[in-house]
Amino acid sequence: MQSIRWDEIEVGQQLEPLIQTAIEKVQLVKYAGASGDFNPIHTDDETARKVGLPGVIAHGMLSMGFLAEHAAGIVGTHGFVSRLKVRFAGMVFPGDVLTCHAKVVAKDEKERTVGLEVRIEREEGKALTVGEASLTYYQTA
Repeated sequence: MQSIRWDEIEVGQQLEPLIQTAIEKVQLVKYAGASGDFNPIHTDDETARKVGLPGVIAHGMLSMGFLAEHAAGIVGTHGFVSRLKVRFAGMVFPGDVLTCHAKVVAKDEKERTVGLEVRIEREEGKALTVGEASLTYYQTA
């Protein structure tokens, strides 16, 4: 995705989605190491099944990271992500292809901030992670 300048972004705008490649189990193992979350439901099918899951599930924070990546791509070098808040509404499994969506819901001219509604879907209309992000744009001279 190409970043969007301050003067190009408008309330109500649906932004270009970010599609993540299929989640792989090796990615979950790497994320466990990076995050320090070694709960075996994220890396071991047998353990996940013992607790009633169909198999391993992705870390919720991995989904949050995908939304952060999307928000950062929107603002690009024109500013930064100043806030991100999410709620996990569904499980992500290996093999899932996730689509990150963002819609502009607010634009504050004085503060140079943009509010986004963000969500991740596996299937259209079925959000797995939902939330909001704030982008702060740099002042230009």
